[in-house]
Amino acid sequence: MIQLPARIAVAATAVLLALCSAACSADSGPSGAPDASGDPPAPVTPARLSDTLPDDPVRMALPATGAETRWTQGLATFGQQTARAAATACASERGIALPEQVPLAYIRFSELPDLDFLARHGFSQSAEVPTPAARPVVARSGGAAAVRRCQAQGTAAADELSEAYAPLQSKWFDALAALRTDPTVRRATRALPDCFAKQGLRVRDENGFFALVDANLNSATPAELPYVDRELGNAYATCMRPVEAVREPARLRLRARFLTEHATEVSALRTNLVPTLRDTEKRLGVRLAFPAP
Repeated sequence: MIQLPARIAVAATAVLLALCSAACSADSGPSGAPDASGDPPAPVTPARLSDTLPDDPVRMALPATGAETRWTQGLATFGQQTARAAATACASERGIALPEQVPLAYIRFSELPDLDFLARHGFSQSAEVPTPAARPVVARSGGAAAVRRCQAQGTAAADELSEAYAPLQSKWFDALAALRTDPTVRRATRALPDCFAKQGLRVRDENGFFALVDANLNSATPAELPYVDRELGNAYATCMRPVEAVREPARLRLRARFLTEHATEVSALRTNLVPTLRDTEKRLGVRLAFPAP
């Protein structure tokens, strides 16, 4: 399955925060406690799922905006679902059980932040990945060799699916890296410390902000956590909007050139991706879905 660059694909909360250094000096930041009036914070609305596909598969496989990454998250997770479903089908046919696995989660893209989603849900919350219908419970555990064979079948199914988009997507994410050193982007990011300060967050840069997020989420009580997370997400979205106002048009221009330079591969993607996904849904009983605000 496709391996995305470390700064591109970031798991919600845990992986994202592990990437950030602790280089910041900050005050306590947002709190989930009631305000001075004693009123509790507003409820945090759960994220939902959407089945709506983009009008062009390019927007799902080769995202240029934060909002488009919702489709990309769904596509990446669908590959993982495919691997698990194919492995489970193999195990069911052999009358064995596979080891339990942690639930799947949608993966965030740090270099294409979905600011509207972050403002509403924060860094750690997303929609729940749909689970396929449970197969009949198997009484016996499988031997190590049998389990490996079924897991290999799952990996092969996911790899076959990813052939419709992964090679071109990998080239696109490599191309996006050029924007990190773009002078206009760098100028936009210089305003971040002042903006964070206006939000009550004393940090030196974006990495310092994420270190503060890490500290605040780790110190919040379970009751406070959703509200602290949302307030931090809202602060980040507020300060990053001017940066994204520069980066998004640059990404869209870059993608337009990329599509022209890879016209043959793009044509194949547009022809094959959605039929391949739909066929996989029917064969394995998995559901293609996307996180939505």
